[in-house]
Amino acid sequence: MSHCDVFIVGAGPAGSSAAIAAANRGLKVLVVERRQIVGVPVRCAEFIPAPLVGEVNLGRPFVVQSVAGMKTVLPGGESHKTRAPGFIIRRDLFDQTLAEAAEKAGAEILVGTRALSLDGSEVVLRAKDGSIAKIRAKVIIGADGPHSTVGRWIGSVNKNLISAIQCRFSLTQPLNYTEIYFDKEIYAGYGWLFPKGHEANVGIGMKNSGSGNQSIVEVFHRFISRLKKAGKIKGDPKHRTAGWIPVEPLRVTSSDNILLAGDAAGHTHPITGAGVHHAVVCGTMAGESAAQAIENGNLSLLSRYETEWRDLFGDMLNRAFQRRQLMERQWIKLNEIIPYCWVTFKTYYGND
Repeated sequence: MSHCDVFIVGAGPAGSSAAIAAANRGLKVLVVERRQIVGVPVRCAEFIPAPLVGEVNLGRPFVVQSVAGMKTVLPGGESHKTRAPGFIIRRDLFDQTLAEAAEKAGAEILVGTRALSLDGSEVVLRAKDGSIAKIRAKVIIGADGPHSTVGRWIGSVNKNLISAIQCRFSLTQPLNYTEIYFDKEIYAGYGWLFPKGHEANVGIGMKNSGSGNQSIVEVFHRFISRLKKAGKIKGDPKHRTAGWIPVEPLRVTSSDNILLAGDAAGHTHPITGAGVHHAVVCGTMAGESAAQAIENGNLSLLSRYETEWRDLFGDMLNRAFQRRQLMERQWIKLNEIIPYCWVTFKTYYGND
């Protein structure tokens, strides 16, 4: 393929959702994914809110278990539960299900293929066999994660990120709540235990600056020891992964014929780190905006995409970023500020 209507970088939730939306409008869509297998390795705690299953409307082949809500554990050990129905999924199968739906809609997906650079109006690609090719596209959508190559092309990159690390452990007993742990040494972040059948995803996400000389690995090992001592998990860790989470929405996600979606656009929630739902919704918006602009022969219509996603998510993401700034400034007063900085507290949604 030497040309296409919509060229998408990344076959995650945002990229595949954009591909489905554009291909369903009859456009010629090409998606490139640098990984050899879509969705692998998994870098996700694998919780999605219950309504998302209905929104993607692709059945439940990726669902492992349902959860009734979230248990938040404060630094002193006090805890409270919040009803928040959702599902723990296999993220690899979720991504693959979306990618298969994109292909059924008519999109072509090339795995093991990287978008290297933008040469004028052509994208330079490197295929999995090492060969170099160029493709011309009317609209380009960057859905290529927190360190977005496409974002660099328009000078809009995620600079505010936190690091995360996760392993899978066997549970000592089944759980039907996700568990969130706040601790002063997990600087400007939290630990999590998300049940996944007889196992659980256990991880932490934290800002490296401000944590003294402690590495995230050291803090993570102590968190694991805490959960084992509490009788939550047992055995040796499995499938360790690590990655980066954007914690500030980008100011520019549309430029000329290029759109950004998902982690590439900073659509991840700055406090919780949740991003799958936003990626699906914003990816769909990007694909529909691309189709509308191409059908009308007017690429200036692409600017509506930024207005649309900000109307839906902008206030929520901006509030979360403001709360994150408070959290980072006042972390030493964690016990006092947590009601203003965590989404399960009513005071989080106030103006103080």
